[in-house]
Amino acid sequence: MSRPGGPLTLEVTAYANGGAGIARSDGRVVFVDGALPGERVRARITDDSRSSYAKAAVEEVLTPSEHRVAPRCPAAAAGAGCCDLAFVEPAYARRLGADALADVLRRIGRFDLDELPPPDVEPLGGASTGWRIRTRLAVGRDGRAGLRGRRSAEIVTEPCVAPVAGLLEQVDGLGARPGTEIVLMAGTDGVRHAGELAAPREGDVRGRRRGDAARRRAQRSRGARSAPRELRMLVGDGSVTHRVGDRSWRIPVTGFWQAHRNAPEVYSAAVVDLLAEAGVAGTVHAWDLYGGAGVFSAALIDAGPSRGLDVASVDLVDTDPSALAAAAAVFGADPVTTHRGGVAETLAGLRSPQVVVSDPPRAGAGLSVVDGVAAAGPEAVVHVGCDAASFARDLGRYAVHGYRVRGWRAFDAFPLTHHIEAVAVLTR
Repeated sequence: MSRPGGPLTLEVTAYANGGAGIARSDGRVVFVDGALPGERVRARITDDSRSSYAKAAVEEVLTPSEHRVAPRCPAAAAGAGCCDLAFVEPAYARRLGADALADVLRRIGRFDLDELPPPDVEPLGGASTGWRIRTRLAVGRDGRAGLRGRRSAEIVTEPCVAPVAGLLEQVDGLGARPGTEIVLMAGTDGVRHAGELAAPREGDVRGRRRGDAARRRAQRSRGARSAPRELRMLVGDGSVTHRVGDRSWRIPVTGFWQAHRNAPEVYSAAVVDLLAEAGVAGTVHAWDLYGGAGVFSAALIDAGPSRGLDVASVDLVDTDPSALAAAAAVFGADPVTTHRGGVAETLAGLRSPQVVVSDPPRAGAGLSVVDGVAAAGPEAVVHVGCDAASFARDLGRYAVHGYRVRGWRAFDAFPLTHHIEAVAVLTR
């Protein structure tokens, strides 16, 4: 094995969760960024610190896959950390995502996929560009704004193809100061909002997160997105209108909302459909965990009755006060009670539910939350995951408590990237 920086020629045989191709050198696994199964590439080792595997990046494609295309995203081609699969046919990228999800469901979740075949990855819309309604850019010393480099602090000013039309228009002329960041979000009403976030204070950058304590910190970070950094609005008034079904939310420009313009509608329908397909019906009390502004609560209340599900009340739990305030404004007299706090710490004080919807951050729910949900004994759990490995781990933990997956779906939530969103319904 060559040292970091040294070239080697590799035959790529498979695709890994996380977007890298899998090759072997002297019997050792090498994860190769920018490579596809079936390709022969010349690659440079970027990380040789572990005995079991190494990481590499493609320098030259010697034998290309038939599914390789010219990169569609100028920013990614210039090294930005955005569209890491911009060089792959979108339909084939979804096949790779489905294979990666199946692999972690089998290896990490310990699921028998002969009994319940894994889901295909569905597109969220017809286009693989122009889907992103929110983004964050760094402003360089020269005043130009761009995305950060992949695994680097470099600012890449070439445009990304993911944002919706107009979101990045004349972004360098908005007046943001060097060293700050620009947060941009487009509302359902077509209005663009942009704000300048002051430079992070020294010590705000934290190390890598691990374990259940890390998952709690990841959840709390949702509540810290808009603070403590000073926000100066550049365009718009700072509150963005988002509409799902017959309801409208007002969300801070720094707040959390699904990045894909179609995601809230599609995911809401998927949750209700999966519950109905699993035979869950009747009058229920529900938990909406990591519920943010309550999009899933609204889906249960509004769409549930047409599928035989009467949601009498909901406990909505999140750490973000602005999201919970938005939920309170939307629900009014609806039977939704909001709870500010970490999910693991809040569960014990809630009334036992019949239905639980859980949509944790990328790190997943973790053992303490899954165990707490299972102890409450709901008839059905709908679990949402934006990281395939965490999703598989959490589902596997539910299985330990006697829950079985009755149905699942997966979505190309971030087109031209390796990221997918998965949803599963489990019952006992």
